[in-house]
Amino acid sequence: MRKFTGFNRGINIGGWLSQCTFEKEHLENFIMEKDMQIIKEMGVDHVRLPIDYSLIEFEDGTPNESGYFYIDLCVAWCEKYSLNLIIDLHRAAGYTFTNPQESVSFFYNYSLQERFFNLWSRLAQRYGKYNFIAFELLNEIVDPSVTNSWNKIASHTISLIRSYAPKTWILVGGTCYNSITTVKDIACPFDDRVAYTFHFYEPYLFTHQGAYWEKTMPSNFRVEYPLTPYEYIEISQKKLNGNFVGIFHNSDSKANCMNVWMEIFSNVAKIAEERNISLYCGEYGVINLSNPQYALAWHKDMYTIFEKFGIGRAIWSYKGMDFGLTDCHYKEIISELITLL
Repeated sequence: MRKFTGFNRGINIGGWLSQCTFEKEHLENFIMEKDMQIIKEMGVDHVRLPIDYSLIEFEDGTPNESGYFYIDLCVAWCEKYSLNLIIDLHRAAGYTFTNPQESVSFFYNYSLQERFFNLWSRLAQRYGKYNFIAFELLNEIVDPSVTNSWNKIASHTISLIRSYAPKTWILVGGTCYNSITTVKDIACPFDDRVAYTFHFYEPYLFTHQGAYWEKTMPSNFRVEYPLTPYEYIEISQKKLNGNFVGIFHNSDSKANCMNVWMEIFSNVAKIAEERNISLYCGEYGVINLSNPQYALAWHKDMYTIFEKFGIGRAIWSYKGMDFGLTDCHYKEIISELITLL
């Protein structure tokens, strides 16, 4: 399996330039240089920076230079503190993972795709000269029915980027919210500087317990980790109407979680070996409603898995966003969590 060198242990800076209001006070104060220094002192080698198209484009698709200022700022800080950087397009014009039903048209609308291509051409022209920056084409494609269309869009986008950034690493994810189970459906390697990316939030009913944005998730629902898949399925059926079982639908209910993780990651590592391509986990983490000790146990398992298979990753997220690593909820375990990044 090809190594994604320089992107082994990372942290997401979610909520700064994406999924936010873009008010000046927020842009100037949510993340500052001191935060980048703190991140560097945690011993990581990179940050993943989600950005929304609306930060750097006006509604007519023309560039918004004032939005680029904050990306430039992050680039400068990363260079100063010797951190590699992934620029992740979290939302594109016509596509957002938070509204997948209305976003399906993106995959069949040539005007929206052309705007997507133009955006990436501008990003590549501006940041392709930096050898410490990687590009992630689009965050969390949801509907599996658009797999073929997405592969074609990704292939064309990579070709355009290569005109300006021939050596830049480019990350491409699969469908079902970048599920590890859909890595197999991503098109075969486009070139030797492309990596497959996925997200890992399993078991979902644990990592997203009580999540207010999940319509069928009770706000007071709490669950432990680790339990067996059988126990998670049973809890889901009794308390969640069978929802949020996620990956356990296809697992051996008698196995423990680590056995399931080993099987899943072994399968995706085999794909990467066969295609000689890098793997990268762009997001993983536990909601701040969980018991900190259960969250710590989960992170210990994730660390073991990532290290065993040599997979780079970035925890979600540095602060806020209901998963904040440095927020007060995880104060008692922060020192241990940092060692598990």
